[in-house]
Amino acid sequence: MPKSSSPTPSATSSVDKAAVSQRIPVVQIATPSTKIHVREQKGVFQRLRQHSNTLLIAIFFLIPFINYQGRQAILFDVTEQQFFFFNITLWPQDFTVLAWFFMAAAFALFFVTVYWGRVWCGFLCPQTAWTFIYMWVEAKVEGNHHHRAALDKAPWSLSKVRKRVTKHAVWIVFALLTGCGFIGYFMPARELYVDIFSMSSGFWTGTWVWFFAVCTYLNAGWMREMMCLHCCPYSRFQAVMFDANTKTVSYDATRGESRGPRKRSQTTELGDCVDCNLCVDVCPTGIDIRNGLQYECINCGACVDACNQTMEKFGYAPNLISFTSENALKGQPKTSLLSLKSLGYASALLIMIVLIISDLSHLSHIQLNVIRDRQTLYRQVGIDQVENSYQLKIRNKTQQMAFYQISISNDDPQKQTLQIVTDSLIAIKPAEQLDYPLTLSGRLSDRTSDSTQQTVQFKVTQIQSLDNPTPTEPANEISQTSRFFWP
Repeated sequence: MPKSSSPTPSATSSVDKAAVSQRIPVVQIATPSTKIHVREQKGVFQRLRQHSNTLLIAIFFLIPFINYQGRQAILFDVTEQQFFFFNITLWPQDFTVLAWFFMAAAFALFFVTVYWGRVWCGFLCPQTAWTFIYMWVEAKVEGNHHHRAALDKAPWSLSKVRKRVTKHAVWIVFALLTGCGFIGYFMPARELYVDIFSMSSGFWTGTWVWFFAVCTYLNAGWMREMMCLHCCPYSRFQAVMFDANTKTVSYDATRGESRGPRKRSQTTELGDCVDCNLCVDVCPTGIDIRNGLQYECINCGACVDACNQTMEKFGYAPNLISFTSENALKGQPKTSLLSLKSLGYASALLIMIVLIISDLSHLSHIQLNVIRDRQTLYRQVGIDQVENSYQLKIRNKTQQMAFYQISISNDDPQKQTLQIVTDSLIAIKPAEQLDYPLTLSGRLSDRTSDSTQQTVQFKVTQIQSLDNPTPTEPANEISQTSRFFWP
């Protein structure tokens, strides 16, 4: 499909009527310095977008305030290198689960794109949500799009200064809240908000909060559509996932052309498009959807609501601009619902889900590392006794106090010649790593071979309590092999 540069919202005054009547597209160039004053629009899709954006923002801010068993339910603790997700604790070695999760989310997005195009960008993307929030504040303070455009051209006055200061003050406060909301996923959120707004936070905490606040302020307040047009990688490759049945915001040129203005009661041979230019005025990226599919379109549906509003006023059928597919516009029947692309993305998504479930089901709640005493291979005690020393690093990866029993074994339990000299029952606090010294002892008279080395397996098993060494259900244990040296 043809693509063109993004037109400016002032396209009505610059459209060549002769070119329109001849169905010649008028290409209009929007420079980066052009500010788009988006016209406010109401309608079905805008209500859906507002509700989805509100839900997204509410979830973003509220999740860090959810507690679970006395702890923030979802927390990336960078200092302790832990990720808490309700009753699951992930450590750096478990982060493959997060990798599978993000890959699954990507394939889920690709799968939806095959059927509904860039609908993510219009209804769920954080960039869209925050941009529309900032645009809503701007409209409440400075007025509608006509008033905002006039205010830009007006000379500086007390009224203009007041409006601009008010707008940017609200923007900065919301940006600061956003910075707190984001950092609240990496440190306790309740203390964070108090520290930031009471100006008692530490240097690095305040630095990171203000860094993300400044990014939000510049991104949603100033860059806006430039992020979608020039920075977002998804906008560049999303069209590769489209096929003839993908539903995108499209203009029915067969029905709409030749376009042109007319009175409501006037009989005309023109198409249904009355050339009101509302579809351009309400577009947050400033494009004219009548020029065909363009990568700048974020599928927010604002032009659909605007066009349907005009069609209703003129007594025409709705959906001159609508969410539809290329085949539907051509009047061709829909092909198979499952294409090779959708099957491929669905298969990849299923594989990622299986990997996530598999990793979570095999997630160990104990971490064990056995380190031998490297300075002394063995100690001979008396005539018949030999001892080896070890350092066991045992980590309790759960969020509760846990009790463990340490045991040893070799390939033939009937010929077990080694014994643990130190205490084998231990308690470890939540998320704590215990460095536990342990000594093994063996009798030379019980030695089963002439080899100077013997393989020994250390096993750590979670038990009910120190007074009740019964293994927990389901069993939770881990083991690691090492060597015992004889003279």
